[in-house]
Amino acid sequence: MLVVFLVALFGLVLIGVPIAYSLVGTGFFMMLTLAQSRPTAWSTFTLAQKFVNGTDSVPLLAIPFFMIAGEIMSRGGISRRIVDFAYSVLGRFKGGLGYVGILASMIFAGVSGSAVADTTAVGSMMLPIMEGGGYDKKKATGIICAAGCIGPIIPPSTQMIFYGVCAEVSVSSLFLGGIVPGVLIGVGLMIAWFFHVRKRDYPVGPKTSLKGILKATKEAILAIFLPFFIIICIVTGVATATETAALAVLYALIVSGFIYREFKFKEWPELMISAMKSTAVMMFVVGSASVAAYMVTTCAIPQLLAKAITSVTHSALAYMIMVNVLLILVGCVMDSGPAIMILTPILLPIAKNFGLDPVYFGVVMVANLCIGLCTPPVGNVLYCGVSIGKVKLADLVKASLPFVGVMYFVLMLITLFPELILFVPKMLS
Repeated sequence: MLVVFLVALFGLVLIGVPIAYSLVGTGFFMMLTLAQSRPTAWSTFTLAQKFVNGTDSVPLLAIPFFMIAGEIMSRGGISRRIVDFAYSVLGRFKGGLGYVGILASMIFAGVSGSAVADTTAVGSMMLPIMEGGGYDKKKATGIICAAGCIGPIIPPSTQMIFYGVCAEVSVSSLFLGGIVPGVLIGVGLMIAWFFHVRKRDYPVGPKTSLKGILKATKEAILAIFLPFFIIICIVTGVATATETAALAVLYALIVSGFIYREFKFKEWPELMISAMKSTAVMMFVVGSASVAAYMVTTCAIPQLLAKAITSVTHSALAYMIMVNVLLILVGCVMDSGPAIMILTPILLPIAKNFGLDPVYFGVVMVANLCIGLCTPPVGNVLYCGVSIGKVKLADLVKASLPFVGVMYFVLMLITLFPELILFVPKMLS
């Protein structure tokens, strides 16, 4: 059955079948094979039922809400104010626009929860300025793309919501667990950018006075506060992750529409249609992955893999290294959302057998697959960078390698030291 699963899934993907249909097809072929020895297993009604049940989850409601909030704040001048704030703080250094792009991406990550949205919002503003300032266009695009991958790691995160639903783990704990890894990746990228710029003749931005910094902070403070607002609501127990997402939409409307007055309410129908389309695509993938996950569980594939792995090693660290290698390979050929939905039911039960914390395992999994958004051939963030930066994919991949290497180094750190992930959830629980 494991062979049927792998052949069906990757066979359908390789011949160009969309991932959602590939997942349903995989479940169908597995059921067809199982019915040869167990006729009662054949039931197309069960497949349809699992598809519907997979999308019938309250935590999944957080996804469209966070998408709407990010869209409102992007259209309402929030991203521009975030960039202005970052420039006032870091623009004075040599090659300062690179640091500005990283810091702005980290802040915007707490607004959108999406790597593509993060890269698009920051890159569309920063890359023309960096090119005009004499920066290497390929390296500039590379650092913006790498920083964009922080989007789903720092809360909120659609990928963590996917994992939380599959693993039946607190989404709030996952959000808190992603804070330190996200910050570590941001700091690591700044260090890598420092070594890049010190041997190059990049411009030094003008020093912003304390008055100028305070003015930029005042302009952006409401945008900067949103990630803290989300965390405060979750930690204090005022609202669940789903309820916090709804509050984030209300917060974004008030800030962008009534305080900044840059979001025009006539844009609301267009915004909602865009959010509905994106949500429908995500939910279709979630439902399809639920079908495949149900068949994976029915065929006891996790138990079979657990026996095979424990026959090779009894070390939890060795298992995590194997998982990371697998996820790096999967991240190169599959988007993070479907990969999480497919692999969580297979890998998490084995992790529990090794005594690993589900929150730790989930954050490592999400971080690994989010780095995969910046690796070819299926790197959505890379294609976003190609479009915005007007560079060739091969050149962008080459320019991004040092930054991707830094992100994998941070991945190794959080894998070896679980407390880097669990420290904040434990402290605030």
